[in-house]
Amino acid sequence: MMETVEQSWQSTCKVGVQQRVLPDYRVPFFERLAERFPGRLSVFAGKPLPEEGINPAAAIPKAHFVAGVNLHLFDPAHPLYLCWQLGLLRWLGSWRPQVLIVEANPRYPASRLAIRWMHQRGGKVLGWGLGAPPLQGALGRLRQAERRSFLRSLDGVIAYSRRGASEYRRAGVPAERVFTAINAVASRPAVQPPPKPTAFEGRPKVIFVGRLQERKRLDLLLQACAELPAANQPHLTIVGDGPHRVALQELASKIYPTARFLGDLRGAALEAALEWADLFVLPGTGGLAAQQAMASGLPLIVAQGDGTQEDLVRPENGWLVPAGDVISLRDALAQALSDPARLRQMGKESFRLACKEINIEAMADQFARAIEVVLHS
Repeated sequence: MMETVEQSWQSTCKVGVQQRVLPDYRVPFFERLAERFPGRLSVFAGKPLPEEGINPAAAIPKAHFVAGVNLHLFDPAHPLYLCWQLGLLRWLGSWRPQVLIVEANPRYPASRLAIRWMHQRGGKVLGWGLGAPPLQGALGRLRQAERRSFLRSLDGVIAYSRRGASEYRRAGVPAERVFTAINAVASRPAVQPPPKPTAFEGRPKVIFVGRLQERKRLDLLLQACAELPAANQPHLTIVGDGPHRVALQELASKIYPTARFLGDLRGAALEAALEWADLFVLPGTGGLAAQQAMASGLPLIVAQGDGTQEDLVRPENGWLVPAGDVISLRDALAQALSDPARLRQMGKESFRLACKEINIEAMADQFARAIEVVLHS
């Protein structure tokens, strides 16, 4: 009976999602969410700035997608950045959702108008974001007050991580209206990864996957590998492309010439590269590729960042190291590569977490739960 009731409300609830941009890696998640609201999910998003290096999607096969026009003031990293989204209210008027999910970011002024539009018509609004960490600088106090005001205008907030959820509660969002949907880009694994031998076959194999940007700190990974004793230095493969590739290849030629740069890999080619590896390392900011590595049964070394990393990396499946600390990164590499049997057990735990907790199906389930709670509150 409960399943029938759930299916009933989901089949009649129209959901809208506002995004500043729609990266291509988000499409599988929105497809899973659309399966829970068949024919009743619409996503609105604009285009990124060219220098952001984001590959925007043009469609979501299982959902309705509307392209808006983003007007940017400054760069997204600038403390005074604003993005006005043309067409947002027109989309709302056409779609008329019962629940709207917006990015929990007060720097998109049109979102405030969308929230007011929804509430005037009896709709509910959820925010979705990384969290609400303390803001520094001369404008920090003013921006925190603005953010608190924005969060109070919402009916609930979905956080990317447990740390983010805690920050939203500290910012004044009632605990019962804070939800956690751990950030994911890969589906629940359908098959077990091939078993790996308990000992390394030759030198251990380390892999990085991600966009080659300065903030990924691949310079630290190259340096950390170079500082290991020669007998323990791993085969290092770097998968990805981006504006920092040439500089990284030049650095590698000087300090770690055996590093391989394979460029951007997708699908079966990426799966094969992850299957080849013994250990995944993310030395800078980010984290989504780490979840793909977990689904391939790899242990992790990941730099601390916005909180999403803490949900992925636990003592049972890897190492969290301080951001920007090459010594800690080198020591974690040395420890990981000194005990292949332990590394295999950690890889099994990564795979278990990818099956049970960290996948786009679990993420979509938490979104559906948050939508149900605010809709019926």
